[in-house]
Amino acid sequence: MSWTWIYQNEDGTPSATLPPGAVFTPFPTQADAEAFIGQTWEELLAGGVDSVTLYEDDREVYGPMSLKPAE
Repeated sequence: MSWTWIYQNEDGTPSATLPPGAVFTPFPTQADAEAFIGQTWEELLAGGVDSVTLYEDDREVYGPMSLKPAE
């Protein structure tokens, strides 16, 4: 199994460019993938990523999840 994030623009479409800090490399566990987002969400948001969706192989696990702080 591998865990990957899909980075999305504000309109929900996949981001065409990879912002600084983003990786497409699969993570070995869900915890590793979630830890990565927990450590880099601010950098990703500043780079133009609005939300992310987590996949386990080809199965969508959850998302889109906004990276914007709650108001």
